[in-house]
Amino acid sequence: MIKRFLDNFWAWYNEHYLFAITATTLLFLLQAFHLYWLFTDVVLQKITGSSYFVFPPFWGALSAILDYTEIPALISTSLVYINQLRKSETDQSKWRAIRYLVMINIQWLHLFWITDEVVIEHFRGQEALFHWSAIIAWIAILIDYAELPVMYDTAKETIKEFRKKYSTPKA
Repeated sequence: MIKRFLDNFWAWYNEHYLFAITATTLLFLLQAFHLYWLFTDVVLQKITGSSYFVFPPFWGALSAILDYTEIPALISTSLVYINQLRKSETDQSKWRAIRYLVMINIQWLHLFWITDEVVIEHFRGQEALFHWSAIIAWIAILIDYAELPVMYDTAKETIKEFRKKYSTPKA
């Protein structure tokens, strides 16, 4: 029964793959603004003492809201790489899918353990419930930036799928 359900799900998923990969990519590209904010307003402020975030403060709050689109992005991206792993024919393609699955799912650690708020409190010297070392804060930032190769890969996959579906056959 479970096998039949999974077979039906993956058949449906592959039939609608262009939509799935496009939605995944768009969700993930929303994270690019969050990463920009994190770098310019948090990291550079820690390193240089000044924020280089060029948008009004409202956009920093919007960045925090956009960060919650990360949860559906993590789920949909995991499905992309689980599907690639299922369809892999070579060890190289299997390990590639596994590598991206690890890079994307380590984000859960960041989401639920070392949140951006924890990093900001540490970097800005604010009182916090827990006192983390600077290394933990930097690890959280590195985890956040592990999304970049996945963003690039899903964007590249989306373009490839659009070309496959909409390219005109050569005569």
